[in-house]
Amino acid sequence: MARYEDELARKRMQAENEAQRTRNQELVKMQEESSIRREVARRATEEEIQAQRRQTEREKAEIERETIRVKAMAEAEGRARESKLSEDVNRRMLVDRANAEREKWVSAINTTFDHIGGGLRMILTDQNKLVVAVGGITALAAGIYTTREGAKVIWSYVDRVLGQPSLIRESSRGKYPWSGSLSRVFSTLRGGGKEAASKNGKGFGDVILHPSLQKRIEQLASATANTKSHQAPFRNMLFYGPPGTGKTMAARELARKSGLDYALMTGGDVAPLGAQAVTKIHQLFDWSKKSKRGLLLFIDEADAFLCERNKTYMSEAQRSALNALLFRTGDQSKDIVLALATNRPGDLDSAVADRVDETLEFPLPGEEERFKLLNLYLDKYITKTNLKKPGLLQSLFKKDQQKIEVKGVTEDLLKEAAAKTKGFSGREIAKLMASVQAAVYGSADCLLDANLFREVIDYKVAEHLQRKKLAGTDTGNKK
Repeated sequence: MARYEDELARKRMQAENEAQRTRNQELVKMQEESSIRREVARRATEEEIQAQRRQTEREKAEIERETIRVKAMAEAEGRARESKLSEDVNRRMLVDRANAEREKWVSAINTTFDHIGGGLRMILTDQNKLVVAVGGITALAAGIYTTREGAKVIWSYVDRVLGQPSLIRESSRGKYPWSGSLSRVFSTLRGGGKEAASKNGKGFGDVILHPSLQKRIEQLASATANTKSHQAPFRNMLFYGPPGTGKTMAARELARKSGLDYALMTGGDVAPLGAQAVTKIHQLFDWSKKSKRGLLLFIDEADAFLCERNKTYMSEAQRSALNALLFRTGDQSKDIVLALATNRPGDLDSAVADRVDETLEFPLPGEEERFKLLNLYLDKYITKTNLKKPGLLQSLFKKDQQKIEVKGVTEDLLKEAAAKTKGFSGREIAKLMASVQAAVYGSADCLLDANLFREVIDYKVAEHLQRKKLAGTDTGNKK
């Protein structure tokens, strides 16, 4: 029994120990769960606090932005109100000044008319004064009419003797002998860097030609200048090639480099003169010989009246004009360099071709020349327009010109455009860059970028190809 009771007591103690261990484990588990719950609650509380803090900062920033916006609007409204008040004050001042001026002029006009009315009444009431007044007015009118008609006669004589012939469209001499000197003086005062560079051989103006052709023209300019200094006869020249290849500009630069005066006429102006064409041709050569520096006479579209004399459609007046020119150019001159320009040299009369000493062909510009031309006219139509300063009157009556912003127009893009514009003449490239300028002014932000530049180039190239196609179709129809 004692052993049995001892066994029962030992089992009971073991059961109590097991129960105590179980209770301790449950207590530890409950403590761990409680600490976990407290940690979760703490994290949730911190996250809520952080969210509330961020929300508070956002609301604070929104309030600050709204405050700045309201403040800016208030300042703008204040400035606008102040500007309006100043405009109203200026307008009232101008109105008051205009009213004062109007009243002054009205009073002066009224006073003048009062005096005139009193004088007329005095004259009309006195017969002697009336007779004297009528005679004076008649004599004054006769004197004015005689002076005007005499001045017309004298001026027509001066214009015929000293004036520029009507066939001349452009000349460096000016319409009268003194006007050319004045224009040269003014150009020198303004700074004739371009002309000086051309004369010194350091530049060739805005003319972009093939290097071999440019070298040939420079040699001719030097030879002409030396011919002039040695009082030797000048040599006549023929420029031929497609339209717009720089024949006129090259002739102008040749005259500048040679130190000669320059005059331009067009062959198409001779035919409308009819029977007067011979007289005008002789007046032209007489006027040209009066140049003290020597003169380069450039005849553009020479084939218009210097074509073959056996043509059936050539009028008698045109034949006479051609014969007059041949008569005046029969001998080599020490005063005049005759430069003819034509697109069809084969149509010239054989006697005219015999007068030519130097023949220069002006081909269409190559890719390198087209690249230089694109650079030149980009600078002329885009870059330099931003550097122009309006005059005083323009700044008063015109709004400020919007400046062109250039982005992405690189040298590679210009080379790409030069490759695309194969077959373009110099004049067509100038018109192309003028179209680029017009497209820029037509845009909303006045921006020239690579996309707009390519768009205009592609459009003008397609237009050029279409024009060539139509010209070829017309030629085929004529044949």
